[in-house]
Amino acid sequence: MINGKKVVVVLPAYNAEKTLEMTYREIPFEFVDDVVLVDDASRDNTAGLAQKLAIHTVIHPENRGYGGNQKTCYRTALGLGADIVVMLHPDYQYTPKLIAAMCAMIAYGEFDAVLASRILGVGALKGGMPLYKYVANRFLTLVENLLLGQKLSEYHTGYRAFSRELLENLPLDSNSEDFVFDNQMIAQMVWAGFRIGEVSCPTKYFEEASSINFRRSVIYGLGVLKTAVEFRLCRMGLSASAIFPRNAGKRSSR
Repeated sequence: MINGKKVVVVLPAYNAEKTLEMTYREIPFEFVDDVVLVDDASRDNTAGLAQKLAIHTVIHPENRGYGGNQKTCYRTALGLGADIVVMLHPDYQYTPKLIAAMCAMIAYGEFDAVLASRILGVGALKGGMPLYKYVANRFLTLVENLLLGQKLSEYHTGYRAFSRELLENLPLDSNSEDFVFDNQMIAQMVWAGFRIGEVSCPTKYFEEASSINFRRSVIYGLGVLKTAVEFRLCRMGLSASAIFPRNAGKRSSR
């Protein structure tokens, strides 16, 4: 716990057997109360290893996709009584050592969500991020900041912390089951007026770390642009969308 808030880490997993234990061993359990792994019908022994490590494990009988996996992650964590939920990829690309810092920013009331940014600082390319992904990241982030009216350094990190209130109030079930779920979720946070903070996070790219291929990256990028344009049209009252409901209560800043 941090400041009396129960912290649950969720691990959306697919074929993560080779990196799961490394990730799990670095989680700071002096602050983390529970860990949940959702296995999205992996072809390896991810679920078996998770159970061996005594991780609370949920298994999808069929692959639902990255977004579908996260929906189960958050539903399970909230069911366990989480006050703060940290989404961490079990591929060891992000260090679990930042969990306490991220959660403290929420536990003490400063933010509703915290993103671990690979772009703040100079670590992304040094950590092995492919140049084309770095350039695409910067371009998409620029467009999103313009259309969403924000100043975030990155919208595409897979390492995030959320308050219970935020997760209970976003229409996550209306989002995609694919990778663009991540981006839709950030846009929904902005739409609803939740406060978003960032911390600088080193990243590691290596053979066992999960990464989508070029084709899937293009599909994701187009989905990101579509989400940003959809947000702006809804904000201007020119369109309607299930992921940006007009009757959603906007939170006032505190």
